[in-house]
Amino acid sequence: MTRPKHRIAIAGFQHETNSFSPTPATLADFEMDDSWPGLMRGPEVIARTRGINLAVAGFILAAEADADVEILPILWASAEPSGPVTDHAFDTIAAEILAGLKAAGPIDGLFLDLHGAMITESHDDGEGALLAMIRETLGPDLPIAVSLDLHANISDQMVDLSTSIALFRTYPHLDMADTGARCFPQLLAQIEGARPCKAFANVPFLIPLHAQCTDMAPMGPLYALAEQHGVELAAGFTGGDTRHTSPSVLAYADTQEEADRAVATVSDAMLAVEPAFIGTPPPPEEVVRQAMAMPMGTPVIIADVEDNPGGGGSSDTTGLLRALVSEGAQGALLGVLHDADVAKAAHDIGVGGTLAMDLAGRSGCEGDAPFEGRFQVMALSDGRVVYEGVMYGGGEAQIGPSARLKVLDTAADVHVVVSTIRNQCLDRGYFRALGVNPEDARIVAIKSTVHFREAFEPMAQAVLTTRVPGALASDLSQAPYRNLRQGVRMGPDGSAFERA
Repeated sequence: MTRPKHRIAIAGFQHETNSFSPTPATLADFEMDDSWPGLMRGPEVIARTRGINLAVAGFILAAEADADVEILPILWASAEPSGPVTDHAFDTIAAEILAGLKAAGPIDGLFLDLHGAMITESHDDGEGALLAMIRETLGPDLPIAVSLDLHANISDQMVDLSTSIALFRTYPHLDMADTGARCFPQLLAQIEGARPCKAFANVPFLIPLHAQCTDMAPMGPLYALAEQHGVELAAGFTGGDTRHTSPSVLAYADTQEEADRAVATVSDAMLAVEPAFIGTPPPPEEVVRQAMAMPMGTPVIIADVEDNPGGGGSSDTTGLLRALVSEGAQGALLGVLHDADVAKAAHDIGVGGTLAMDLAGRSGCEGDAPFEGRFQVMALSDGRVVYEGVMYGGGEAQIGPSARLKVLDTAADVHVVVSTIRNQCLDRGYFRALGVNPEDARIVAIKSTVHFREAFEPMAQAVLTTRVPGALASDLSQAPYRNLRQGVRMGPDGSAFERA
């Protein structure tokens, strides 16, 4: 049997790390199913990601269309965003990737599905550390194509040790599989001898995540400009407290002059619109009153942007729940609050039962506290959430035993979805799993920053954002940074980071 023309190994290791989250990412977190499948090895990397909007799935689909390519799947793992990855988890998964690459025999190229904002107990640049290990094992010349999240905090090491990097261009991330597919022809060209010139620059200011949505200005026009000039643009992840934290611009071209010019064009455009990244969302009481003043009919969406578990938030702050109750909100749904004890108690007592418990509020954030109340159990679920939207289409979430509770002893009409496993509410399926249609609500309150927009905005008469203190600050001047680069600006008022 003749050897295929090109043997390409693939692996994935993803984590978006929030330095201000107290909960680490353990090996068990990478092994379990949550928003994505748990740790996969060998052929199951292909089988279990097929049809899902993931970069690795897009790369595999593109590679399978080439009869001259043999795909060698090693491992793929992801954990819900949280605090730093434990050394045990990082070392274990990295070692397994290295062992798999060695066991694969001669390979012509490697595709890595990474995030770009991983921090571990020992590495402030998890992806750079992994690439360094791979280079030490496989040598300096192997073509390595990497896909990264739009929220990557790209380091010089990531750029130096990879042959090419491609990033998502949309937030919400609708093009994850497309990004992986873009990596395939790039890697193939590199295997056949192409070595493009690189240019890379950090942008000297931070952009809060709620202002990074590519469906609106200024991010939308910036990404259109970047694509026009063949530039990869990272908006950065502000939850990571490292010297790499910031937006960045990366280009590949036939000549160094072309690459430098493309990076300068997009960097200059970003600097020109820096003042547009303004605005801290209003407090929840004000937002609930605004929502209740709107005409009845289609729902009003309220996004709790700082307690987003998809950015490392605890998903259990109670400020928005308190505001819904105190302002007498009617027809309100809130999801998803993370409280495993309350979810268990609801399952123990059953539908129709009444609980008197402290709900959530254990984040440790300033001013946060458990919500003391009585609740009626309206619905129960095993926690399987079937995704309906485009972003996670083809997949499902596992949020563990979960419940929909009605808040009692109040004139407000508020229902809360409570989960055992922390998960971002970015799809209507989270509510349908608990027997309720979000389209029928007057207010749908969601713990998410931007990803919810793809699924929920089309059904809404308005989308409002609110600021309840959480692990993903919307006012970056208030975040307790310690490790940013000297002088990085943290807001449009020009406030710059200074080392103590």
